[in-house]
Amino acid sequence: MRALILAAGEGSRLRPFTERVAKPMLEVGGLPILEYNVRLAAKHGITDLVINVHYRPEAIVDHFGDGSNFGVAIRYSREPVLLGTAGALNPFRAFFAEATFAVLYGDNLTTCDLSAVIARHRATQAVATIALFHREDPTASGIVALDDAGFVTRFLEKPKPEEVFSNWVNAGVLVLEPVVFDAVPLEGPSDFGRDVLPELLARGQRIAGYKMTEELCWIDSPADYERTLSLWTERRAQHAPRRTEG
Repeated sequence: MRALILAAGEGSRLRPFTERVAKPMLEVGGLPILEYNVRLAAKHGITDLVINVHYRPEAIVDHFGDGSNFGVAIRYSREPVLLGTAGALNPFRAFFAEATFAVLYGDNLTTCDLSAVIARHRATQAVATIALFHREDPTASGIVALDDAGFVTRFLEKPKPEEVFSNWVNAGVLVLEPVVFDAVPLEGPSDFGRDVLPELLARGQRIAGYKMTEELCWIDSPADYERTLSLWTERRAQHAPRRTEG
């Protein structure tokens, strides 16, 4: 299976941490965030990858190379101008137009069960399936409304507090059919939450939701990053082998 891993963002909200390194290359537990996403894809049999790059791309290309050290094959899509989460597909439109594929946001840290998302997608015969995470404050995310069968009925990107109608948000993991390209403009930037997914709904296409029980960490600010590092340290301490007296 093929996937696009989004890694082109500048991470301006994370400065000073991103002054010299791209956001997906920030380290947690000694590894870049992006590496966790590459390894997660490989774990679930998604081994043919495209990574888009823009800001400080050399570190990403140097670290991952052709992907063989990580059990995957990697191609790179260099974006002189940012194309957005959906527009990023366009340079490899023919590559992804052959079969079901995935899109992963490479600057999130998650344990999402990609195999379960794919199984939900196939069972529902949806054109798109989105992993959803329950977030107490969803105002910095794209929120999603679902019907009783778990199909998406509405999106809203970064709602104002008075606009919030759901705490289920886009977790940055999507499984898609090539038909979604009908809703992706051929030129210029476009975004899944603002443009493509609402357009698919307007066309009467079926979009399924996968409600996560797995973990997800957003790293959108220095405070988020420091909190994630702290959580990682705590988790390692909890799982460290205990010494016994003897």
